[in-house]
Amino acid sequence: MGLTGKLEIEKEIQTQASKFFHLFTKQLHHVPNITDHIHEGELHEGEDWHNVGSVKKWSYTIDGKVVKCRERIEVYDEVNNMITFNLFEGDVMEQYKSFKLTLKVSDKVGGAGGGAIAKWTVDYEKLNEGIPDPGGYLDYVTNVTKDADAHLLTA
Repeated sequence: MGLTGKLEIEKEIQTQASKFFHLFTKQLHHVPNITDHIHEGELHEGEDWHNVGSVKKWSYTIDGKVVKCRERIEVYDEVNNMITFNLFEGDVMEQYKSFKLTLKVSDKVGGAGGGAIAKWTVDYEKLNEGIPDPGGYLDYVTNVTKDADAHLLTA
């Protein structure tokens, strides 16, 4: 059992890939209004929410507990609908030396009108062997994905 790990989950969504990706990049500040799993988001450093290097402060629920962290965008790839968030400071650093969430959204076979697949990857390094894998984050991104998809379908 190592200190580094990777967890992945794929969630089928009805929204087309570019529209879903746009929410998590250009409209990230709206996500706390869409889901009960995120309580607060605030731009802390940078000129806007979606530039590489911009820093946000977040409050959200993992495993039934409200936690806080700061997050910085490390990778923003609009061509491939992929974004990587580096979580640092706050509660996440009590158990993990490094923690990154990557979202990649791809249209399903058959074109943009047939929905998409949202793939979330959690890359992490534990502080010690006694720390559990961050499975609660897979539940978290699954719930946020469902809420965002439902919102975009009615928007």
